[in-house]
Amino acid sequence: MKALITLEQVVKEYRDNGVPVRALDGIDLTIEPGEFTVVAGPSGSGKSTLLNLIGGLDQPTRGRVSVAGMDTSVLSNIELSRMRLYKIGFVFQAYNLIPVLTAYENAEYILMLQGTPAQKRRERIMSLLSTVGLKGLENRFPRELSGGQQQRVAIARAIASEPQLVLADEPTANVDSKTSASLLDLMMELNRDKGVTFLFSTHDPAVMERARRIIRLRDGRIVPDGDGPGDSPA
Repeated sequence: MKALITLEQVVKEYRDNGVPVRALDGIDLTIEPGEFTVVAGPSGSGKSTLLNLIGGLDQPTRGRVSVAGMDTSVLSNIELSRMRLYKIGFVFQAYNLIPVLTAYENAEYILMLQGTPAQKRRERIMSLLSTVGLKGLENRFPRELSGGQQQRVAIARAIASEPQLVLADEPTANVDSKTSASLLDLMMELNRDKGVTFLFSTHDPAVMERARRIIRLRDGRIVPDGDGPGDSPA
């Protein structure tokens, strides 16, 4: 089976007052299609940076990132946008909802960009919003929703098009344990039935318990014993 994600000797450096800071330091990693994997580690270990590179939101300083057989470093901005539109769903810590759109419209947005017919969009979004506990709140704007409710909209948006890959940065950070469990159930169902690959950044033990593989980062490097039981080294 061909890998969905491959990172080869990936280094990412930033500048802090002119001083180079290495966020990722020589990462080699392979993610196969259908994985349900967690990236864990303390704040500053490089988790969000890793997800941003895989999602084509940033480029490595050195090394190679390949997603679905495409080297992201040679793709144009338009090609990167198409890759994100059709292959990747994102769940951000800051939600990144569009403030002038309702919960329904935010969740529907990707399907509209993809040209999905209106009736099909409505059926899928209404079902998703009900599943994530937002039935009756479809017409509320982000400012009228709690943090947890906004996160549920963000998750619905990320999985609406059933992408090949979902990148989720602390997806359960702002929801209660009951909602977290229902969202994880939904994501595991998509993983099992549709083959959607999930890669999470999280500190949540509930997410880590459900993961079939755990990749641990420390100081921008993968900790050698970071895999879950029964998994081969990253």
